[in-house]
Amino acid sequence: MSSFLNSVQCSLFVIQLLLVTIYGNMHVSASKNLAGNKQTMPTALEMKEIKQYLGKINKPAVKSIKSPDGDIIDCVRIHLQPALDHPLLKNHNIQMVPSMIPTYRGGNYTINTQSVRQGWSDVGSCPSGTVAIRRIKIEEYAIAHPNTQNGPIYGTRATFNVWDPDVEVGNEFSLSQLWMSAGSYENSDLNTIEAGWQVYPGSYGDKSTRLFIYWTADSYKNTGCYNLHCPGFVQTNNNIVIGGVLSPVSKYGGSQHEITLFIWKDQSSGNWWLKYGETIVGYWPSELFTHLSSHATSVEWGGEIVNTSPNGVHTSTNMGSGNFAEEGYEKASYIRNLMIVDSSNSLSPLQSIISSATNPNCYDVQNYQDANWGVSFFYGGPGKNSLCT
Repeated sequence: MSSFLNSVQCSLFVIQLLLVTIYGNMHVSASKNLAGNKQTMPTALEMKEIKQYLGKINKPAVKSIKSPDGDIIDCVRIHLQPALDHPLLKNHNIQMVPSMIPTYRGGNYTINTQSVRQGWSDVGSCPSGTVAIRRIKIEEYAIAHPNTQNGPIYGTRATFNVWDPDVEVGNEFSLSQLWMSAGSYENSDLNTIEAGWQVYPGSYGDKSTRLFIYWTADSYKNTGCYNLHCPGFVQTNNNIVIGGVLSPVSKYGGSQHEITLFIWKDQSSGNWWLKYGETIVGYWPSELFTHLSSHATSVEWGGEIVNTSPNGVHTSTNMGSGNFAEEGYEKASYIRNLMIVDSSNSLSPLQSIISSATNPNCYDVQNYQDANWGVSFFYGGPGKNSLCT
């Protein structure tokens, strides 16, 4: 187990170095900013490097446990743990128990003590053949997916109300989107197609709410990008700008402004088309993908933020409207009239969903359904608060 501990410590040390380097410079520049100098924010490349590193050390889990202290504990198969990524341990045989334990030869003594426990073990345990590893993360979600899924998926449609969430740190972001995917992180062949609205100062240079798209064919490692930042998405319309500002946005207690996004697979060409409102914008060619060249196996909708935790404290970056789901219409963010396309090329309303949030003290989600909205949900939150630190 010492090799495992050393690897975890090394991984944590490297990620801390990355964060300290970036955010240490940020705090120095913030001090300079008081004197009138321009503040420096972490670059998109630096954030990409951090996310890629996290993708390597966060291993696929057999089971995940939400600890009362907010941690996510992943039960990872023992032979997949991070320690064994070390090149010198390529053919390492795990020693499950020590061959001996040194024998204590001192005198007798008595000390009154109380045991100390880790909180996650009060709510769950990892199965045999796995090890418990704390997930290192910077993204947080409040999402929903179909309660039952029969067969392959060939498209999805949903309506989003649009907000202008506050993003505290330049290279954090806040977004609302739909995901269609196939493949897996474990095999580094996850294919995704994503679209929605986002606020991302580090990418766009401002805090405007913008339409965005994204794709990857290898678990976000080397392929794919936002918008048109790399070859891939083929635009066919001259009225919609990918990455363009959306206006007006919804107001707390006032008018709600919405966009409807529809992505579906052309049964003839195999291409994945994007429709914004009533406008067909363009398509992702099927040649870009491996698994999605056939169909999607999963679809999700929801909000996502990046929390960089400078100085170890959660930021006040908002998700959605910046208000919790319980506040409801005109106050919380929502995604309504969730639909999917099945193998018969029919667009049908969902019957029910399962929703979840990675950190409900910061951002939460609440299902909703009626005759007009169909299957829907509210989601979002303010980030940092008395329970989210």
